[in-house]
Amino acid sequence: MTAKTLQRRSRLLAAASLTAAGALTLSACGFSSESGSASGSDSGSEGSAGAPRTVKTAMGDVKVPAAPQRVVVLDTAELDSVLTLGVKPVGATHADVDSGFLNYLPKDQVEGITDVGQMMTPNLEAVAGLKPDLILTSKIRHGDKYAELSKIAPTVMTENTGYPWKENFQVHAEALNKQAEAKMVTDDYAEHVADVTKALGGKEKAGATEVNMVRFVEGADIRVYGKKNYIATILADVGLGRPAITDQAKDGFSYDVSPEKIDLADADAVFHSTYGDPKKSKETQTTGSGLWKKMDAVKNGKVFAVDDQLWIQGIGYTAADKILGELRTNLTK
Repeated sequence: MTAKTLQRRSRLLAAASLTAAGALTLSACGFSSESGSASGSDSGSEGSAGAPRTVKTAMGDVKVPAAPQRVVVLDTAELDSVLTLGVKPVGATHADVDSGFLNYLPKDQVEGITDVGQMMTPNLEAVAGLKPDLILTSKIRHGDKYAELSKIAPTVMTENTGYPWKENFQVHAEALNKQAEAKMVTDDYAEHVADVTKALGGKEKAGATEVNMVRFVEGADIRVYGKKNYIATILADVGLGRPAITDQAKDGFSYDVSPEKIDLADADAVFHSTYGDPKKSKETQTTGSGLWKKMDAVKNGKVFAVDDQLWIQGIGYTAADKILGELRTNLTK
């Protein structure tokens, strides 16, 4: 974690303390979270102090509390977002990994969060039992559960996950009333990106370095990631080049290959991760093959194994900050 990120975290914690203090002040003045207005006031109109706010979502306009206090998140991107913004949710789903919550997230930040089930099949009774005042997720994950979730608490859904992660982060920030904190985060990210590009020799040199991301997935073909996914946006921000094979990715997401065609993934540098068992995902078979060993990236020592939870599953600014650090370390060796 960079010094700038640590400074940002300190600022966010301070901001969170001020927000909490503000919430206590509203409570002392007779604010009712159910009515969305201060007692003794006939106004209660949107925009007034303590009034509910309207957030534009994939499911239409949703009214959310002025300062949500009990947030539940149902996907990894949403968990990264809220923690990045200095908010600890009361509940979250777990990813399909041994660690439950993704392992790149600081343990002290996820400690105490109630696990409300597997990401794709959240336990709605457990969610309701936490008495949330805001639920964050996406339509692609839980659109079929929107009616049920909305009965529990205001539910803010983005359309998709992955590629539009930056836009989604802004929706999460608006729902949490953390726009100022979000600007700190995005400003720090832009600075970190610029630092990494500079370390790689500047825009021209970075652009001349073609990088591929390969993912071994249990029960599926090997994925050579294209240009429309989370990790691709980070590579593009740094200004790194991408091989021509990425233009053949279906819907821009990935071009799938068998172990017998892994040489199509060759590039100046290749990063690879594994989801599931290394043998069942064909990682062991592929990286031990002669075809893999003949790749230029392998022969030049420019192949790097990375953490799938961080590089693929995290989908947020806390993950991105760590990925930028690893890009710099590996590509400047």
